[in-house]
Amino acid sequence: MQTKLDPSGAGVRGRLAVATEVSDALAAGRPVVALESTLISHGLPYPQNVEVAQAAEAAVRESGAVPATVAIRQGRILVGLSEEQLTTLATVGGVMKASRPSLSLALAGDGWAATTVSATMIAAAAAGIRVFATGGIGGVHRGATGPHGTFDVSSDLEELARTPVAVICAGPKAILDVPATLEYLETRGVPVVAIGTDQIPGFWSRESGLAAPATVPDVAAAARLVATHTELGLGSGILFCVPVPEADAYPLADARAAVERAILDADAAGIQGPALTPWLLARIAEITAGASVRANVALIVNNARVAGQIAATLAAR
Repeated sequence: MQTKLDPSGAGVRGRLAVATEVSDALAAGRPVVALESTLISHGLPYPQNVEVAQAAEAAVRESGAVPATVAIRQGRILVGLSEEQLTTLATVGGVMKASRPSLSLALAGDGWAATTVSATMIAAAAAGIRVFATGGIGGVHRGATGPHGTFDVSSDLEELARTPVAVICAGPKAILDVPATLEYLETRGVPVVAIGTDQIPGFWSRESGLAAPATVPDVAAAARLVATHTELGLGSGILFCVPVPEADAYPLADARAAVERAILDADAAGIQGPALTPWLLARIAEITAGASVRANVALIVNNARVAGQIAATLAAR
């Protein structure tokens, strides 16, 4: 896979190495969807991580768009990975997770780094990609608020407030303080919109019991909203929440029980800080006998499909 380096040499754009297929599609005004890479390096074991990444890219293509999986290698932000690069990222050790706070550290190194939601949004905006699909966004962690709060808030939320990319997800991760996450996004001026439902999806579950701040009936309406939001030049992203496919959804009551049990186990084990989220997700997978992983895989691929449809509709406008 050939890549084209941005000739400007300045800022994030000067660090981009865009795959030829992606750059050609962007130049021709064809739809492109950005995909993050932490699910490949940190989210799932090999070979499942490669299989899910390939399935997500295939879902984007089936929707009429070009996939652009984003990662970092040897000081360059790769926008669009080859099959060989996907496999390498999935199997090599010592892969760093790059977000906005650690992006410069990742680019200063000479190894591989996988991009989180915030870093992928930065790369997508720099490359001119308007739509990005992920699994679930980060948010306000439980215990983050209050007089003795940890102030643990994901950089995903600030990125949504400052980077004009449409992000398609299955809602905030269910281990988070979802009401506080929605309040934070409202305060920062980020539209949160459910597609085809009046509730915020519950990540592994189709519902959360929380009313969506806004809703649109279908992909066509979502694309119109993206176009309007972009034309206003507000500078923020827009967050679309899509329910996990019904056949793979995990019941809400069971999901809540699994989360509560995993949190108690984490407290007992003294797990905290950056290690907490991956530990909780792994523990919940154990508690649910893999049902949470099956739902996670299904929602990743479904979000990619919906993102491709939105990007294709936008390109046709």
